[in-house]
Amino acid sequence: MIDLRHPLAVLPSRTPWNSIEAALAPVLARKGKDGCNVVGEELFGPTLAVTGAGISAAGRPRLPIRLMVGLLYLKHAYNESDESVCERWAENVYWAVFLRRGVLPDAAAVLPDQPRAFPAGPG
Repeated sequence: MIDLRHPLAVLPSRTPWNSIEAALAPVLARKGKDGCNVVGEELFGPTLAVTGAGISAAGRPRLPIRLMVGLLYLKHAYNESDESVCERWAENVYWAVFLRRGVLPDAAAVLPDQPRAFPAGPG
């Protein structure tokens, strides 16, 4: 049973998530890079190439801004480390309510380097 009067159950409805996401989205968006000129020598003379320009699609897709801001809030409010915030998020139902409105968390999605333990099934 979840007490809906608990501060972490009330806080999501009083937090201006839309304005927070709108303010942080441009800052966290992938940005294009100018690149750098590389001068080289080839058989027929000097060459000029531009490397590292454009927007890279490499890397892992970003997590939702609300999730990251919520985890950062919990980390500072409860004086936790990055790893312990994810561990407590997986264990504490009020943290899950605060971060995802009651959806149970998948802490391994935030820290992919953490080993996942799956119980052995029958057979």
